[in-house]
Amino acid sequence: MSSDAQLYEETFTITSLATQPYDRVSRLIGTSTDATTSLTLDVNSELYPCQPNENVTLLLAQTLNLDGTIEDVQKKGWRPSGKNDSQTLADLWDYVCYGKVYRHEDKSDGGNIKVYISFGGLLCCLDGPYKKLSPLRIDNLYLLLKK
Repeated sequence: MSSDAQLYEETFTITSLATQPYDRVSRLIGTSTDATTSLTLDVNSELYPCQPNENVTLLLAQTLNLDGTIEDVQKKGWRPSGKNDSQTLADLWDYVCYGKVYRHEDKSDGGNIKVYISFGGLLCCLDGPYKKLSPLRIDNLYLLLKK
């Protein structure tokens, strides 16, 4: 897959898990293995149950195509139609969402930024170094998780 299509990849250790106030939704709070980035992520806990102290690998990508070509999601939708047998990046991961980056917060010191993403109401916040998170200055992306 083209490295340009992969915007951010990191392994996080889940430090805590909040299940309130919604049924079937857990809020994962974690820290990257290098301790430079923090993650807050809502997931469907029925589809992807997690526990504190587990490691999850997160990938944010512009496309699910293994060759890195970017499809027009607005025209055909992001879910495979089932009519072709080609493998996608989604087949290699356990949990996949499509969402919109809706806000960036740059701190005045230029060190860390916060990126906010919505996956149909399931929210994500990444707080980390500008150098790592600056590729996320795009409109739409895919989130992929695996343990």
